[in-house]
Amino acid sequence: MEDIATAFPAVKILEHASLADYTHTKTGGPADYLAFPTNVQEAKSLLAYAHQLDLDVTVIGNASNLIVRDGGIRGLVMILTKFKTVTVDDVAHTVTAAAGAAMIEVTQVAQAHQLSGLEFAAGIPGSVGGAIFMNAGAYGGEIAAVATSAEILTPEGEVRTLNQAELDFGYRHSSIQDYHDIVLTATFSLTPGNGDQIQAQMDDFNARRAAKQPLDLPSCGSVFKRPTGHYTGQLIQEAGLQGLKWGGAQVSTKHAGFIVNIDHATATDYLELIHHIQQVIWQRDQVRLETEVRIIGEEPQA
Repeated sequence: MEDIATAFPAVKILEHASLADYTHTKTGGPADYLAFPTNVQEAKSLLAYAHQLDLDVTVIGNASNLIVRDGGIRGLVMILTKFKTVTVDDVAHTVTAAAGAAMIEVTQVAQAHQLSGLEFAAGIPGSVGGAIFMNAGAYGGEIAAVATSAEILTPEGEVRTLNQAELDFGYRHSSIQDYHDIVLTATFSLTPGNGDQIQAQMDDFNARRAAKQPLDLPSCGSVFKRPTGHYTGQLIQEAGLQGLKWGGAQVSTKHAGFIVNIDHATATDYLELIHHIQQVIWQRDQVRLETEVRIIGEEPQA
């Protein structure tokens, strides 16, 4: 049997490709095979062929809230950022977006059609698929409030549509995480609004984000979930950890809930710094910090 790159000459497939070129932290080891399907049929065919070869399959989007360990990922990695179609039903007041479309772009399309409900996501750097997977949220809003359905590809290769109840949204959670489905598209139900007011709200959120977050440096976004009754950044700050450097990684001096890559950091630098923060906060405050960032891949070989 041909290897997967030879079998799909029309699909961009790289072998032993560094995932650091695709993650927002600029870290991560190699993928055995890295594929960029452009449509659902290519994704289905790649999934089926990988199963025939007994290859594990990992799907990522914009890799904005992701750490890939330095050992990389075995098998096939599919990046769906070439799935970018965004359509609007002005009668039903819905926006349907492909998994690889940037959430920022989707909010701009909604604003252009004077549809309100996605303003909170105006600065979220992830893709639609990642936003559904994580139930992304910011500034009091979250995807669960507007996502009414998602078309998914099951690990068995079946295309299905999940309604909102089946998506089982929770805090930074969806059923996609439990069943390892692949998001293909998502539909958002919005409400008619005033385009200028929608844009003003988006501008306000983006200005607040720029003022508080280290957008000028590579990072994986907010590292930890918010623990009940606490603010993560405040806990880290009060523990004296803001500005702490670990290899090339540093607790951001602008927002202590972020870890930034300041000097060719490795994923191991990130993960060791995360573990250190968790230990210190537990010992000092008896608060368990759970990671919001998704951590995948293998440890580097000794």
